[in-house]
Amino acid sequence: MNIPHGATIPLSLNTVTVKERWGLADCIEGCARHAIPGISPWRDVLHAMGVQAAARRIRDAGLVVTGLCRGGMFPAADPAGRAAAIEDNLRAIDEAHALNARCLVMVCGGLPPGSKDLPGARAMVREGIEAILPAARAAGVTLALEPLHPMTCADRSVLSTLGQALDLCDRLGLGLGVAVDVYHVWWDPDLEQQMRRAEGRIAAFHACDWLVPTTDLVFDRGMPGDGVIDIAAIRRMAEAAGYNGFTEVELLSRRWWGEEPDHVLAVIKERHAKSS
Repeated sequence: MNIPHGATIPLSLNTVTVKERWGLADCIEGCARHAIPGISPWRDVLHAMGVQAAARRIRDAGLVVTGLCRGGMFPAADPAGRAAAIEDNLRAIDEAHALNARCLVMVCGGLPPGSKDLPGARAMVREGIEAILPAARAAGVTLALEPLHPMTCADRSVLSTLGQALDLCDRLGLGLGVAVDVYHVWWDPDLEQQMRRAEGRIAAFHACDWLVPTTDLVFDRGMPGDGVIDIAAIRRMAEAAGYNGFTEVELLSRRWWGEEPDHVLAVIKERHAKSS
C-alpha cells in the first residue's frame, strides 16, 4: 500500500496487543469490525489457527499482513540448538510467504544460558541470518531486523541499536531490512542519523509508548500518547527515509491486556487518528 501525500497513515494491529483475550480469528474479525486495515500475527496464534486457514481468513477479510512475529533467537549453547533455531526460522519464512506478509520480524536472541560471550552471541546471530537468507530471498520474504532496547541484551536481543541492524544489512545485502519499534529506539542519541541511513530499508514501523514510571520493562508498554516518546517525530524520520507504510501498534501491557479488546482497539484508533 502506497500512501498519497497528506493521506491518513494506515493502522495495523499486532495481535500481542490483545493476546490475553483474543485468538487470531477474534483479531481478524476485530480488525474488520473497527476498519483497521492491517494485522501482524504472532506465530503462536497463527499455529493455533493453522497457517493455511489463517491465510484464507485474513485474505477474505481484506487485511494486509504487515509482519509476522517472529523469527530469530539464533544463539544457543551447542550446535544442535543453533541448528534447531535455523530450522524454525526456515519454517517461519514459509509461514510469512503463505500469509503474503510484508516482512518476517527478527528478534535475534540474547546470550545463551550461562554465557558471558557477547561477541560470540552476535556472531551466532550473523551466522544464523546468513544461513536462512537464501531461503528468504527465494521466497520473497524480507527479514526485518528489529533492534531491541539494551535492557534486553542478555535474554532477548544482542542487537541493540538501529546502527547495528543497519551494519548487518550492509554486510549481508539483499533480503534484509529493519523493523523500527519506537519503544526500543527512541532513547538513541544517534537515532536521527541512523534513520537517514535506513533509507529504503525500513520494512515495519511499530508504535507504543514509554511510561514514567515503568513498572515492568517488558510488559508495561504504554498506549501511544500516554508516555514520553515523540512517536510523530520518529514517524516523520521514517517517512523522510522513504517508509510509506503502516503504523503497527504493538502493545505488550498487562494493564491493557486486562481491558475488553474492542475497547482497546477503539482507543488505538482514536489515538492514531489524532497523530496521523
